[in-house]
Amino acid sequence: MLTIAQIKENPQYIISRLAVKGFDGNEGINKILELDGKRRELQLNNDNQAAELNKYAATIGKLMKEGKKDEAQEAKNAVAALKESQKGIAEQLAVVEEQIKEILLSIPNIPCEMVPEGRTAEDNVVEKEGGVMPNLGEEALPHWDLAKKYNLIDFDLGVKITGAGFPVYIGKGARLQRALIQFFLDQAGEAGYVEVQPPYVVNEASGYGTGQLPDKEGQMYHCQLDNLYLIPTAEVPVTNIYRDVILTDDKFPVMNCAYSACFRREAGSYGKDVRGLNRLHQFDKVEIVRIEKPENSYAALEEMKDHVQGLLDKLGLPWHILRLCGGDMSFTSAITFDFEVYSAAQKRWLEVSSVSNFETYQANRLKCRYRGEDKKTHLCHTLNGSALALPRIMAALLENNQTPEGIVVPECLRRYTGFDIIN
Repeated sequence: MLTIAQIKENPQYIISRLAVKGFDGNEGINKILELDGKRRELQLNNDNQAAELNKYAATIGKLMKEGKKDEAQEAKNAVAALKESQKGIAEQLAVVEEQIKEILLSIPNIPCEMVPEGRTAEDNVVEKEGGVMPNLGEEALPHWDLAKKYNLIDFDLGVKITGAGFPVYIGKGARLQRALIQFFLDQAGEAGYVEVQPPYVVNEASGYGTGQLPDKEGQMYHCQLDNLYLIPTAEVPVTNIYRDVILTDDKFPVMNCAYSACFRREAGSYGKDVRGLNRLHQFDKVEIVRIEKPENSYAALEEMKDHVQGLLDKLGLPWHILRLCGGDMSFTSAITFDFEVYSAAQKRWLEVSSVSNFETYQANRLKCRYRGEDKKTHLCHTLNGSALALPRIMAALLENNQTPEGIVVPECLRRYTGFDIIN
């Protein structure tokens, strides 16, 4: 979340940047400033009364030694009154601090200056593109038909076992899925990311730490009996490793990767765009996460983008990078770049990765800090990206590589699959 210091330094700037995301911050920002003034006044009263109590403590001891019992009793009565007053101030202070926190949690991160204005996906900026577009005939099949033809994925069986959006991978389909996961993990390891294997369920504090709560609780699967949430991405448990941690210089850069299943309710999704692997409730993904000092985070962001681009190049998929406009960004992001690959049979672009810098927004929630040269603690910057999400990668690979003889497996995956072609 935003810090009080950020808001107080330039509230009008904060309001103007929030407007780029389509968020009206006037009421919330002004209310925070008002409540912070009240908080500081209460804190000053509390501090003054604490100082008075310290004085009385010394006075009472002196009066008792001098045998002035009546005066000592008067001082004790004054102390009791001060303590009662201080208790009331503490209660007021707790209420004000909770009010400030609730408002801060409701305000999204401000987009950085590189974020273009706009409200919808049509306003996103194509920053870069690469790869060769496949030349398939009109008879090319979409991946859901290919999956059935070659017995790779059974969508109906997933419906039987669980429901829509939970496919069952079979035979070479399952092996190709596993090959992609291992390839992505190996590539991340070679790039310097340390692999972790996190839990698939997290507690409420972890959800708040990375900003899924209270913004996206409707999209998360909630285990109510235990008050635990199924993760929508490995970003949540991996980033929360550093909750309430003060990092030392020798720990930077923090670079982790993780494979996990991901669970999303995707409420309100319907129509042709959700067919097959296009939108699932459970899917696999390899995530990369970085914790950086603020001065290094944007260089790290470029490295992460280069890493994702390298994966797509090795898979031989046509891609482009979108710099998201303010209205299409997530609640927590300061800047996001989406990678999309072209799905030849569907004749459309599919998002396969989002790479984001959250600056200090998540770190403030997480209390993820480092100690600077001034010996004081400062908030880190957090970053993450999909490297990569599997369903739409699988869809594009099946569609783009289909031939009359079968589906050709990209060369980089063959040592993992053990076969060159699916036929």
